[in-house]
Amino acid sequence: MRTTTRRAVLGAGLAMAGSGVLAACSDSPGKSGGTAAPAGYVSPDGKEVAAAEAARAGSGAVRTVRLTATAARLDLGGGTTVASWAYGDALPGEEIRVTAGDTLALTLANHLPEPTSVHWHGLALRNDMDGAPGLTQRAIRPGASFDYRFKVAHPGTYWLHPHSGTQQDRGLYAPLIVEDPKEPLAYDKEWVVVLDDWVDGVDGSTPDAVLAELAKGMAGMDHGGMDHGGMNHGGMKHGGMDHGGGASPAPGGPSRMLMGATSDVLGGDAGDVAYPHYLVNGRTPRAPQTFTARPGDRIRIRLINAGGDTAFRVALGGHRMTVTHTDGFPVEHVETDSLLLGMGERYDVLVEAGDGVFPLTALAEGKKRTALALLRTGGGAAPAEDVRPRELESAPLTAGRLKAHGSVRLTDRRPDRTVTLRLTGSMAKYDWAIDGRTYAPDQRYPVRAGERVRLVFVNDTAMWHPMHLHGHTFALPGGGPRKDTAVIRPGERLSADFDADNPGLWMIHCHNVYHAESGMMTVLGYRD
Repeated sequence: MRTTTRRAVLGAGLAMAGSGVLAACSDSPGKSGGTAAPAGYVSPDGKEVAAAEAARAGSGAVRTVRLTATAARLDLGGGTTVASWAYGDALPGEEIRVTAGDTLALTLANHLPEPTSVHWHGLALRNDMDGAPGLTQRAIRPGASFDYRFKVAHPGTYWLHPHSGTQQDRGLYAPLIVEDPKEPLAYDKEWVVVLDDWVDGVDGSTPDAVLAELAKGMAGMDHGGMDHGGMNHGGMKHGGMDHGGGASPAPGGPSRMLMGATSDVLGGDAGDVAYPHYLVNGRTPRAPQTFTARPGDRIRIRLINAGGDTAFRVALGGHRMTVTHTDGFPVEHVETDSLLLGMGERYDVLVEAGDGVFPLTALAEGKKRTALALLRTGGGAAPAEDVRPRELESAPLTAGRLKAHGSVRLTDRRPDRTVTLRLTGSMAKYDWAIDGRTYAPDQRYPVRAGERVRLVFVNDTAMWHPMHLHGHTFALPGGGPRKDTAVIRPGERLSADFDADNPGLWMIHCHNVYHAESGMMTVLGYRD
């Protein structure tokens, strides 16, 4: 049995909150139904969406996949087994690989006890296949299935996960790799590396219980001297399964609220959740995955942060990495010792393998713990599970240091419209929102097809937020990289431009599962 990771970005309340928007949807398994067009806006299955899909270049090839969301017992390695939800019995779910121009035809069967969906993170696809329940489709009921079918236009590293409640912070996620039929990079090996922070099924914990604890906020709480940053909650060692003298955990598990975790790179507070495990491809550092190669091999590593509340600082001991892509799009190549991935971000790097055994270490930024995999090209003992390569000591590369490759750089153009999104809320009240308003599907920011739109994210909070736009990629300022997810630090203002060329209703949200589920998400809607 393979391991599993958890992931569940946004929207527990979407299925019910959107009932007015989707009043005309069919409940039939495998059918999207006719979505009711909101007055003045393009409907997710409207003629404009169909026309945009028809205009996408296609190869004619169809990749057929069946996926089952189900309860599973997952082996994380090192003697750690958990009950969770996953795609099949694997963590991450089995990789899906297509070629740009192919049509993906995927049927999701829901064997879970609650509704679910699949969101295709980073893809510019037809709106009614985006997988946002209550906005672009009805949630898939327990026992039902849904047929997703769309052209995959852009090569790159992507992933899939639910958009229902905190499901993403279970094991429901998988990589989606779109190969370039004219691949310009030359390499001997390729690895897909999925990073995750794990709590589900450990000492009785669930993501829903974590959200319920966080939702109470920190204002006026008596934390009794507990060292949350050090992962010690009143004598309860989460990772070691030691409950302080053998006491049973309370329903929903021990406290998972994190305090005292800080990071200069993230601008202060590093996160909300004290996770007992950090994983690479579903494995704990006690039993890491080992990648094999020969000395001198050129290796492409596709890195995906599928975590719920954790940024990862990644380094390969004894090696420099050459960054070639972020969020699926090519950049001008830059060498670095380490790089930082917020939740939802992806980076592709090239390395030339040395001779020996080397740690691929993902440091949970500000949380004092690591995830681990190994590169082995020769003999020798494996490094310790808590190894910290010296490459982690240097400041990690972030997206602001990158430039878009000329082939994907946006043309110079003044924006036709500016949409300003103020990120609001606090840990004290756990009232995360956009412009002081928690998510409602009928609240939306209008744009029109053909416009150059400037998004201005203004972070008025004391936390960092990885903000994700569905269905599009935006360009960071000054010829910066094309991205769909960008880290906004506390007090920071970030402008990002995109071309409104994919009609529909599209979510914008924080990719911290718990911030999104608390309300930090909204909708960008194309006017009809």
